[in-house]
Amino acid sequence: MKQLPFVVLALFLFVLPAPVQTQAPVAETAAGSLTAADYERAEAFLSGNLNTRLFRASVSPDWRDGEHFVYRVRIPGGHEFIRVHAEQGSRERAFDHERLSAGLSRATDESYEALQLPFSSFDDVDDGRAVEVVVDGRLWRCDRTGYECVERERPETGPSGVSSPDGRYVAFRRDHDLWVFDREEGSSVQLTTDGEERYGYATDSQGWRTSNQPILLWSPDSRRIATYRLDERGVEEMHLLRTAEPRPQVESWPYALPGDTVVPMLERVVVDVEERSVVELDTPPDHQRTSSCCGLGRGAGWADVEWSADGETLAFVSTSRDYRTVTLRVADPGTGQVRTVLEESHPVFFESHAGGRGTPNWRVLHDRGEVLWFSQRDGWGHLFRYDLQSGELLGRVTGGNWNVLDVLEVDEAAGTLLFTGVGREPERDPYFTHLYRVALDGSGLRLLTPEDADHSVSLSPDGRFLVNTRSTVSLPPETVLRRTSDGEVVATLEVADMSELEALGWQPPEPFSTRGRDGVTQIFGLLIRPSDFDPERRYPIINAIYPGPQAGSVGTRSFSVSRRGQAHALAELGFVVVLVDGMGNAMRSKGFHTEYYGDMADNGLPDQKAAMRELARRYQWIDLDRVGIFGHSGGGFATAAALLHHPDFFHVGVAGAGNHDNRGYTYYWGEKWQGLLEETEDGDNYENQANHLFAENLVGRLLLTYGTMDSNVHPNTTLLLIDALIAANRDFDVMVFPNRGHGYSGEPYNLRITWDYFVRHLLGKEPPVGYRIGS
Repeated sequence: MKQLPFVVLALFLFVLPAPVQTQAPVAETAAGSLTAADYERAEAFLSGNLNTRLFRASVSPDWRDGEHFVYRVRIPGGHEFIRVHAEQGSRERAFDHERLSAGLSRATDESYEALQLPFSSFDDVDDGRAVEVVVDGRLWRCDRTGYECVERERPETGPSGVSSPDGRYVAFRRDHDLWVFDREEGSSVQLTTDGEERYGYATDSQGWRTSNQPILLWSPDSRRIATYRLDERGVEEMHLLRTAEPRPQVESWPYALPGDTVVPMLERVVVDVEERSVVELDTPPDHQRTSSCCGLGRGAGWADVEWSADGETLAFVSTSRDYRTVTLRVADPGTGQVRTVLEESHPVFFESHAGGRGTPNWRVLHDRGEVLWFSQRDGWGHLFRYDLQSGELLGRVTGGNWNVLDVLEVDEAAGTLLFTGVGREPERDPYFTHLYRVALDGSGLRLLTPEDADHSVSLSPDGRFLVNTRSTVSLPPETVLRRTSDGEVVATLEVADMSELEALGWQPPEPFSTRGRDGVTQIFGLLIRPSDFDPERRYPIINAIYPGPQAGSVGTRSFSVSRRGQAHALAELGFVVVLVDGMGNAMRSKGFHTEYYGDMADNGLPDQKAAMRELARRYQWIDLDRVGIFGHSGGGFATAAALLHHPDFFHVGVAGAGNHDNRGYTYYWGEKWQGLLEETEDGDNYENQANHLFAENLVGRLLLTYGTMDSNVHPNTTLLLIDALIAANRDFDVMVFPNRGHGYSGEPYNLRITWDYFVRHLLGKEPPVGYRIGS
């Protein structure tokens, strides 16, 4: 059947008589229209366009051994490849770009420029005497002497999956069973035979996301695979209709909701690749949970699972359905025997990562017979040592009113560890990430990245060096090579070039802090002004919100050309844009993070209001009679909640793909942040967060958008809100994106209608007719 074109869009405008509704007025309107030139100017400030004007800002090291790595960096005119000798602190071009481009051009009969080579990575071969690159699916080997390029047979890599540590195997799923592709033999081997529909091996089916990639963890010796059999039998389904001709096509899949009695369960197994056998672990089925947000996978691995270095012991953490209790167990992968090491509970929810999402921060130290354990038991995220056999507490490793963020490396022999942390350095942004070294007995804590900035780090395979990029929201990135022993800078690798950004008139956001809802707690945010800012004017203010609770509106404290994709672009249209990390977000104290547990409709909005009011007292050019708000996903939920719960403050909102009632969103989300669904005298404990139950409160202008194939946040919760708004006789607008999933927020049409909505209803002007972004 022929599908309708992907660009088909529908606009439904409900203009209903509303005698009891008082539409929020635009207090200060300006006659006239914005022009196509105004929109073109704003378009230049979209994040994708701004990124093309920033050079030498990003370094992702590809370590070739303990002393050498290469990376690709954007420069004016294209990219170049750099090779670094860590011990010497030297850097140079990885190869002769001009001669290689000429060699490839000769061999392929194509024309390639030196700074626009048709590949993003390469391999060193023949002891460094040649390089191999893949161009349009063909493998070329180019010698470094004359740069003559010869096509080579490309080895078969097998299906998409998870590679074993030794590179021989690729694990993949087929027909509900687990297979491996043997690269040495060039053939596929079936490891399990009893997988069935809704009861398969290594299945990535989490309701809100599904894929055909297996979820598993290889043992270090590539002999075994730790995975699970996922029992989804009896789990109720979600359904979507794909727009097509002549009839729509239904898609259905298991999707558990809060309160469901039948939910997916994991049955843990270990698969022996050589023996082609399956060992079931002697432990009860686990809930589809991890001890840190979000989902079961972390990269190509499986979160909350860890092998010993010799592959003879498997450790794993089980998390209860209500997220309050976690249990560390160790298993014998040969026999399936399991024993419990320790258990911890928290009265709200347990997390093994202070950043909300990330790799769980526990490690089993087999050589020492200990466990490194993360806990927020005293209100902050810190590390503790336990005895691996008895489960008894041995001592504290870190402590204080700050958070450990990521455990990067543990050196058991030396008795030290490297970790990142936030909030420890006084008089600095508490969200700045720094790198530290500490002894496992808690002594000798040392700051290795002392600069007052946000730091990202990447360790060498042997742990002796690290690539460190430091920046702030206003200070462009500088990337250096350091020694991990003492943090000494070995070499400066790159200093970002933002001259083209400055030539455009781009200005960085301004960090600020205010007091939150309680008038005491310090909260932080960013303010973005138009590049032609005039302090004598009065500006409408727009809040770009993502409430978390696993993350916040601001996102990284590192340098970024724009926030939320379009914050700078909106400012160029004549607005002041703010992003505020209110209470309920991660990376602060546990009390800060759990502020509105059980009332997700809070969304940190009282803190957003408090911050905006304080900013308006500081700056007379902020007009609180014209307040807008927009967001996508959780930000869409928060945007609608802002207009429904705070109609006296928020006047115009654009809410995309919102989970407007978390009873209709994945159970892994609501049951963590709202609690288990329980009946009450008035209904249930989720009613306070259901936006459609507050539809009659709408006074301002609200644009709702959704994608009809959104398998993450199902459109049903938006339709419930639409239905309730109609029943309440409220005026509102809706845009439906046929056959779009969850990620349509950056589509040019969605951006344009967002701009139009704020320009018309908040700025009081008419937008240009039919402006096409990206034309």
